[in-house]
Amino acid sequence: MDKIFEQLDGLLDRYDELQELMSDPEVLADTKRYMAYSKEEGSMREVVASYKRYKQVKSDIAESDEVLRESHDPELSNLAKEELNELRPEQAKLEDEIKLLMLPKDPNDDKNIIMEIRGAAGGDEASLFAGDLLSMYMKYAEKQGWTTEIVDETPTEVGGYKEVAIMITGDSVYSKLKYESGAHRVQRVPVTESAGRVHTSTATVVVMPEYDEVDLDIDPKDIRTDVYRSSGAGGQHINKTSSAVRMTHLPTGIVVTMQDQRSQQQNREKAMQILKSRVYDYYESQNESEYANKRKTAIGTGDRSERIRTYNYPQNRVTDHRIGLTLNKLDRIMNGELDDIISALIVQDQTKQLEQIND
Repeated sequence: MDKIFEQLDGLLDRYDELQELMSDPEVLADTKRYMAYSKEEGSMREVVASYKRYKQVKSDIAESDEVLRESHDPELSNLAKEELNELRPEQAKLEDEIKLLMLPKDPNDDKNIIMEIRGAAGGDEASLFAGDLLSMYMKYAEKQGWTTEIVDETPTEVGGYKEVAIMITGDSVYSKLKYESGAHRVQRVPVTESAGRVHTSTATVVVMPEYDEVDLDIDPKDIRTDVYRSSGAGGQHINKTSSAVRMTHLPTGIVVTMQDQRSQQQNREKAMQILKSRVYDYYESQNESEYANKRKTAIGTGDRSERIRTYNYPQNRVTDHRIGLTLNKLDRIMNGELDDIISALIVQDQTKQLEQIND
């Protein structure tokens, strides 16, 4: 803990400095600076409060220990013992709390996300499962108070999706859903199966943080934009105007097409949002092995080819293979009750990081 306490003392000094700066008339008059300081102060507030309480508890323990050593008054000694019985467990609890709060923060944790779900192995059944996963995440998002919007979709005739992209916005979305990237496997009797045999199919999920202009600067010269008439349902408006947009990022070859919005401008905006996230995801994945080695987590790298979870319908069972967690409540999980799985993944991630600190 010594290294952590050194950091905390520096953090405390910076926190005090920020509070002074935020009361400075010059800073108050500069909205951009004030907001930047306010955000930094807010990110430190919880750990500073815990550390201040920890210091107070340590001081109180030292005083009670001194009373026990030097006092000859039985009543005072008993009071000191009672205090120590309360303070020592609180000290241990605060140490654990501070360790967690001081873990390196993922800079993307507070971002919104773009999630892409694709039917993979299994034909029609895979596309239906992709639709089921979409429904599961949308229900989970609703329970979290987040907002969802389907921004791109390629539906199939059987009612599922060949691929679908959804934007989820709200408080710290990426921090909870970043572990969902990978291959999801389903075991069930397809609706088209007359003999009642259980089939295995897969769908892949990719979770990308939503990036804005500050995060990612794409040179406009690196993007080729083509416009064309939308196809499919949409009525006269779509048939008469060139509202569909295809954007190609030339250095990576990444292509995004968007025709679901009413106007070309709306399609351009949505296409650019998805393009930025895909390009950033592409460059991040180039360093994925290096990133994974640095973190050394037991929950996997989130690689989309890695089988992360199995959904077994006949046994109403869900198993997350990265942490060996099995829950016999698939029906509730598919209804958006993902908290048990996500909480377990977060705890496992934190545990591995703590082990690295203690090594």
